[in-house]
Amino acid sequence: MTTHARPSVLPSQTFLTLRDLLRYAVTRFNSAKLFFGHGSANALDEAAYLLLHTLHLPLDKIDPFLDARLLPEEIKAALAMIERRAVERVPASYLTNEAWLGTYNFYVDERVIVPRSFIAELIPEHFSPWVQDPDAITDILELCTGSGCLPIMLADAFSNAQVDAVDISADALAVAQRNVDTYELQDRISLISSDLYTNVPNKKYDLIITNPPYVNTDSMDKLPQEYLHEPQIALAGGTDGMDLVRKIVAGAAQRLKPNGILMVEIGNERAFAEQAFGHLDLTWLSTSAGDDMVFLLHAEQLQKAV
Repeated sequence: MTTHARPSVLPSQTFLTLRDLLRYAVTRFNSAKLFFGHGSANALDEAAYLLLHTLHLPLDKIDPFLDARLLPEEIKAALAMIERRAVERVPASYLTNEAWLGTYNFYVDERVIVPRSFIAELIPEHFSPWVQDPDAITDILELCTGSGCLPIMLADAFSNAQVDAVDISADALAVAQRNVDTYELQDRISLISSDLYTNVPNKKYDLIITNPPYVNTDSMDKLPQEYLHEPQIALAGGTDGMDLVRKIVAGAAQRLKPNGILMVEIGNERAFAEQAFGHLDLTWLSTSAGDDMVFLLHAEQLQKAV
């Protein structure tokens, strides 16, 4: 494993403005060959986010502050943040204890993976055209909830729905509870400690939504160091990445209402998903990353396969 030693202490007069720090951070991140896959796509975006957060400035307005003179303690705090990211290779969200999905902000720490989901992109449109009447959705099951980000977005989008959110990790559920409390959705979201369907209420759901562990073994062995800070149980999906997905698909038929829908995010594992479930005629949904990240199955398809 390559390490990147901290540079010698820089003279205090080296940095005067946010622009100075931004330029330095981008160079530092690029020279350290950091990986950006937890919210930011490149060194500039990540540097801007971390600096604005550290300096308690609006995250969407960097230009008015670029040439503002900074206090010595502000420069010290910003440099410490830059060095933690560059040396420890900790995802930015763990450094700031926050992550964004669209306009939603969630608390995160190393008990949960950093929220990132292509399903999240589909929620504001109420899964149209597959869901024709959002107001008719009354029961949603979300498996492998992690930080609770998706059930919060689902409860917000489907105003008549009760959401059961499941995770096997007590640590993850503690983080999820914090986020549910922040959004004041305790009466709409039930957090359940369960190994997938094991402890789920005996009821039928309009929607079963999941972004489960799906990284195959070969890919797990090649993950950038940033991902090693995340709970590996939330990433590893077995030899072909489909271990939990198989269980989810197999149990969905008896949990869905007659017109219900199962939606599963599988990242870059479409080839393995097709091998495992191609006989079910998967419907692939369009996302910002293409048409191979999320698949959908109707209850009728699942019933026929039972």
